[in-house]
Amino acid sequence: MEADDQAIQTILIGLPEDIYVAVDSYDTAQEIWLRTEQMMRGSKIRAQVKKAKLFNEWEKFNSTRAESIESY
Repeated sequence: MEADDQAIQTILIGLPEDIYVAVDSYDTAQEIWLRTEQMMRGSKIRAQVKKAKLFNEWEKFNSTRAESIESY
């Protein structure tokens, strides 16, 4: 029981506030860890999707020959 409490405290210390609020009500370190992992994975996936969209936009971004640098 004491080891689980120590694990919970260790996990909670390093979490961003939004995730901390979401997992603070769980009872065991394993529950907290699994939910945190799920939430963080979702954040990484969203970041990868956003990065891919921005990269695609950047690839399509170009100027025309008659376009001035200001309008570009």
